[in-house]
Amino acid sequence: MNPLTNVKNLNKINQRELELGVIGKKSWHDEYKDSAWIFIGGLPYDLTEGDVICVFSQYGELVNINMVRDKQTGKTKGFAFLCYEDQRSTVLAVDNLNGFKLCGRTLRVDHVQEYKLPKELQEADEVTKRVRAEGIAPKTPSPEPSSEEEEEDFVVHVKKIKKGIVVFFF
Repeated sequence: MNPLTNVKNLNKINQRELELGVIGKKSWHDEYKDSAWIFIGGLPYDLTEGDVICVFSQYGELVNINMVRDKQTGKTKGFAFLCYEDQRSTVLAVDNLNGFKLCGRTLRVDHVQEYKLPKELQEADEVTKRVRAEGIAPKTPSPEPSSEEEEEDFVVHVKKIKKGIVVFFF
């Protein structure tokens, strides 16, 4: 089937669900509730991973992207696979960016049931695998109760100097 026909059909399904108020387990999205991966087709060939991240990060935190490239030339093939931290972000991305025009090309965005890393990435060293699995985003530390001594270490001492300049001492 023509990719543009797929885009139109998916948008019709989404519109129909919206009109009927279909949510949760009755939605077609529920079939993909165990996968945080999406497929993006129709990408302009001159886009980089960073460009794709800029567009798709508005719907959630991204943890992985695989922009498929020609092995000999290194140029993109016009499609990518992207993984969100939260699966619910995939629903937002599919609903809002499927059929979106980007640099004159119509994007096809759809869920991926089971994504498998390419062979060369499966055979990568442990550090590369860990970075691909965990992403490169900084981890937010969990809130832990701290002792008074630790709190005192982080107290900022302020000293006022002439003419209203404030200097911070740590």
